[in-house]
Formats: sequence, C-alpha cells, structure tokens
Amino acid sequence: MGYKPRMLAQIVIAIVLSAAAAWIATGLTVRLLRRRQVMDHPNERSSHAVPTPRGGGIAVIAVLAAGWLVAAGLYPEATAASLPVLLLGLALAALSFVDDLRGLPVAVRFGAQIVVVAIAIALAPADRLVFQGLLPPLADHLATGLVWLWFINLFNFMDGIDGIAAVETFTIGAGLALVAGAAAMAPDMALLGAVAAGAAAGFAWWNWQPARVFMGDVGSVALGFLLGWLLLDLAGRGAWQPALILPLYFLADASITLGRRLLRGETPWQAHRTHFYQRAAQGLGSHALVSKLVLMLNLLLVALAAWSLHDGGRHGAALAVAAAATLLLLWYFRSRRQKANDVR
Repeated sequence: MGYKPRMLAQIVIAIVLSAAAAWIATGLTVRLLRRRQVMDHPNERSSHAVPTPRGGGIAVIAVLAAGWLVAAGLYPEATAASLPVLLLGLALAALSFVDDLRGLPVAVRFGAQIVVVAIAIALAPADRLVFQGLLPPLADHLATGLVWLWFINLFNFMDGIDGIAAVETFTIGAGLALVAGAAAMAPDMALLGAVAAGAAAGFAWWNWQPARVFMGDVGSVALGFLLGWLLLDLAGRGAWQPALILPLYFLADASITLGRRLLRGETPWQAHRTHFYQRAAQGLGSHALVSKLVLMLNLLLVALAAWSLHDGGRHGAALAVAAAATLLLLWYFRSRRQKANDVR
C-alpha cells in the first residue's frame, strides 16, 4: 500500500479546486434560487423555521460532473465506465430538480430511479460482480440494483438537517480517495472520490447551521446514485468491507428507522422527523452539533475502512468496531431525545 506522488498531488488538487468551485457556484446558485423564489417553506415536519432556498445541490452536481470529466481525460480507459453513469446521474438530477420545483408523483420518481439503475448495471463490465461470486450473475445484478435503489433513497431521507448530507458526501468521497489511492487499487476512483469530497466541502460552507441553502432532491438523489455507484464498484473490486464501512452511519440510521416505521404501518415515503439524527437535533437543539458528531464518527469509519484493507479483511475486526461505534452513536442520539422528553 502507498500513494504514488503523482496520485497524491492529483487528489489534493482535486479536493482544493472542487471545494473552491463549489463554494463559488453555490453562492451564485443561492442568488438565482432566491430571485426565482425556489424556497423551502417550513411545515410541521420541517427541521427549519424560516423559508430557505432549495436546490443548491445543482452547484454540487455541476462541480462533480466537471471534475469527473477531467478525471476521464487523465484516466480515459479506467474511467470509461464512469461516463455513462455520470450522464445517467445528470438525467436523474434534472428530474429531481423538477420535483424540487413542483413535485412529482412517487411512481414517477421511483420509476426513473429503477430505469437509470437498470441501464447502469447493464452497461457495467460483465465480470464486475458486487457479491464476488456468492450469487449467480443474474442474481448478483438484481441484488446490486436493489441495494443501489435503497442507497439512493436513504441518502435522500437522511438529508434532513443542516450539514449532514455534506458531511456524509465529504467523508465517503475522502474515504474512497484514501482507500483506492493508498491501495493503488483504482486511481480513477480515488480522483472521483476526491472531487466529491471537495464539492461537498465547498457546499457545506453555505449549508451549515443556519443553512443559507438546502441541497434539495437535485443534490441528494443524484449524489445517492453517484456515490452508490462508487461504493458498489469498490465492492466489485473485492474491497467489500470498506464499501460497507464508509456509509455505515447513513445505512444504519435509515434502515433501522425504515424498519420501525414499517412495523408501525406507516407509509415509507411520507415525510417525517423520526430518524435518530432528527430526534437528536430536536433534543440537543443544534443541527451543527449532530452533524459534527456524525462527522467524528465518519472520520473513524474512514480510518477503519483503510484498516480493513491493511489486514486483508480476514478477521472482520474493522467492520465489528465500525458497527459498534455506529450503534453507540445511535444510542446516544436516542438517549438525548429521550432525556429531552423527560425534561418536558
């Protein structure tokens, strides 16, 4: 393991330039959204109190797309598979922006996600099996599609307080850059992850509490699709433990919350405020504190993802520690909300 100097320089440059570009682009986008009155007005299920521009994810996706095109120029053969995925992600972003503007039926949104995921899987290299031969190829593709669809939607569900989706994008991107770059596994993946991390960092300046702009579905849905592809590609290259560890907090919070809601007979796609992070934000009275705690956990997950590669993933120790740390934070979030209820 170890970075080549050229790869390390490219990763650092990609993060810095993407962060600067996203910071500038988001500022311009905020002005445009305000001028066009594309606002998210608070309601009984909102986590904000004042009308706030929605759709800032346009800037993130634009910077990410530009960075990925540059990566394609640097590594044309390695990134060949990423370009169709990028185009599909942009199409999904466009549809999601329409949803931000006027709302679309659930069937239309979910149907579009199924189509883009199916096309992306059909265009993927035939020998890139995410489940590493544990399933027949057809079953592998079907399971991959289901996992991918869930990741797209959970990323959207988890974008519910200031800063949290930017934190998750930054740490997943940085983690991919670290894992792929240090292992000399996939220089293209390292660069794509670095661009995503930088774009998220630039956007976070505007999205931190009190947020001056929200990402909107145009950002969260498209990022769920693109980051999901990178993580699945990482698993398909044999690094399934890092691919599971890096997004573990979002996976755990969203999956446990969905399971509890289904058991209560609630509609899965109906807006709510019952995620662990949302309840913690209510109990602690601070979006920023909750996002900082998620960031701290995620930085630990990045280190554990790298560790899992170092020992070849033979013992599963890194995954076990990651799961324990994630459950501990979920317990803490739940206890803060419970304590706030007891006080009231």
